Parts: sequence; C-alpha cells; structure tokens
Amino acid sequence: MSNQIIIPNIMQIGAGASLELGNIMNRMEYKNPLIITDSMMVELGYISKIEENLKNNNIISDVFKDTIPEPTVKSIQEGVNKVKNGNFDSLIALGGGSPIDSAKAISILGKFGGEMKEYKFPRLVDEIGIPIIAIPTTAGTGTEVTKFTIIADEKTDEKMLCVGKGFMPSVALIDYELTLSLPQRSTADTGIDALTHAMEAYVSKKANAFSDAQALQAMSLIAPNLRTVFHNGNDKEAREKMMLGATLAGVAFSNASVALVHGMSRPIGAFYHVPHGLSNAMLLPSVTEFSIPAATQRYAQCARAMGVAEKEDSDEEANNKLLKELENLNKELNVPSPEEFGINREEFMDNLEIMAEQALASGSPGNNPRVPDNKEIINIYKLLWS
Repeated sequence: MSNQIIIPNIMQIGAGASLELGNIMNRMEYKNPLIITDSMMVELGYISKIEENLKNNNIISDVFKDTIPEPTVKSIQEGVNKVKNGNFDSLIALGGGSPIDSAKAISILGKFGGEMKEYKFPRLVDEIGIPIIAIPTTAGTGTEVTKFTIIADEKTDEKMLCVGKGFMPSVALIDYELTLSLPQRSTADTGIDALTHAMEAYVSKKANAFSDAQALQAMSLIAPNLRTVFHNGNDKEAREKMMLGATLAGVAFSNASVALVHGMSRPIGAFYHVPHGLSNAMLLPSVTEFSIPAATQRYAQCARAMGVAEKEDSDEEANNKLLKELENLNKELNVPSPEEFGINREEFMDNLEIMAEQALASGSPGNNPRVPDNKEIINIYKLLWS
C-alpha cells in the first residue's frame, strides 16, 4: 500500500529563514502580495520588517491585519473582499495558527467564492487557490505545513474543519527566532498543541511509515524542551528544537490526520473561546487514558520517544509513565481546568450533547485507535470536571 504525501513546494528552515522571503518570491515571480496577519504582529514590528524585506526586492505589498484568534467566518470576510477587489498574486501569512488559517480560507474564498461552510469536511478541497507563503511565529500549530484550516461559524458555534490540497501553503519559512518573543502562556499552549499533533498522528488509524517517522522525531524534540521554553523563553537551542518539532508534527498529522483530542477540542473552543492548544491540553490525559487499550504498543512508543519511559520498560509500565507525564506537564504549565478558565459548569453540561455531535461530525474521532460513540465522548467531557 502506498501513501500520498503532501508538503509545501519550498520549506526554508532555521535561523533567519524569514529573511529569505523576498529572494524566494522573486524566484517564484510573485510581485503583488497581500500580507495577512494580526495587530500584534504590526505592533511588534514584524510587518515593517517584512515590508522592508519585500521593498528591497522590488516587491510592493498591502496588509490585512484584522485576523483574530480562533478565526471566524465574519473575521475573514474583509480579507476575502480585499482579495476579490485587488489583483494579488500571492498571500503572505505571518503569525500564529490563526493568521495562517485565515489566509488559507481567504485564498480559497477569494479565488473561488462561495461560503466557508461549503468547503468544510467531508468535502475535499483540492482546488488550488491564491499561493500562500506561510511564516509561523509560534511553535505549535504546524499549519504552515498542513492541508487543513479551521474556521468557526458564529451562527452555529461550530468549528468547521476544512481539508484538502487547496489549503497547503506553497512556501513555509520556518524561523525559530520569531518565537523568542512568544509569551509564556502562548508558548505552553502551542507547545502542547504540537505534542498532541505528534501523538495523535502516531496512533491515528491513518498513520503510515512516513508520518510515523515525523511523529516520533517530533515527540523526541518537543517533550524534553517544552518545559525549558516555558520557563526560559530566551533559550535559543530549546526554541529551535521546539520549532522543528512542531513543524515535523504538522507534517505528520497532515499526512496521517489527528484524532479524538482534536475532535473534542474544537467544540470547547467554539462554545467557550478556549485557545485551541489549551483545550487540547485539558483533554489530552483523559483521551489518552481512554484510547490506550486499543493501541497499547503505539502509546508506549510515544512514551519512549518522549523520553519518559525506558526502552526496557514493558508497554504497561511505559503507558503508566505516559499518563503520569501528561498530568504533570499540565500542572507545571499551569493548564487550567474548564472551571478555572471561567466556564460555567451548568452551561457546559447543557451543551454536552451538541458538543459530542460536533466532535463526531468533524471526522477526527473516527481516526482514533478506540473510536467512541456519543455517550463515551460525553463521559470524557464530564471527566474534565472531576
């Protein structure tokens, strides 16, 4: 059996990779880009540096800076309108997962029109939109190397998963130096997101030899360095390993898919505006415990790759150590419970049925080694309050 592997046409990785933007765009003959970002990237001076880099390469750009965390149909519409009314030959997406995910949606809607809900899974979007150059400033989402985007529908409180080659960036410039200013909370949330990507890619029913290699290496880079960058964000060596690990995890899950954690995480984000990585972290220990019986060897390998279990440990010993590590990691990284985050318990319980339905409808739980039914998903949600 063979597997189709999809990655960006060009990946520039390492310190200063983002400085190659103008050179690469000239080689690809892109002369009229729209930069898609958020206001924070403007305030931090990243956009002025990008504009200067482009100007030095005789490229004039425009900026759309109104993307928001956890992008919505409404938040991307102005960007879609700007693309439709302009003559842009490329999009430069700079920032965390939200600006890059926004750019992916704008790329497709700006070229082909329609509404975002028309592009959600199970439709596979293989039409190629406006080319995207993705420049991540976090080590977490991996969206710079994935064929996925997630856009929330405010009318239904649904995070829509959109899948296909059309959402894969043409170029990814992966520069860990851009993560040095990342705040501690964002460092933790995006780091656990990356770890979850790697773990879920490895245990996914769609895992393959290629994705396995990326996932195992990603776990070996992320797990030993996540605490380090949380406590000392200026540690360049640890930041570089986190960035590489996050990218490898992105490649892994883009070619193997995520599973139950992500399926259950999206409704929490949509209903209660919990950052994606944080909702993943809330769920990861409970979902892992639920799933281990169906993939004992695979989860044990995760523990060994992460360095929390020894090679000679039995699978049972390794998995016990894995569960303990995930709980301890959440404690050290100050991951709040839903209640500590400020979610109303009664409201959460009232929404369990629709959240479970949305989780299952996303398709991700079907990739889990142990596929849950509606009732089992509800029971896992309830565990977040015990």
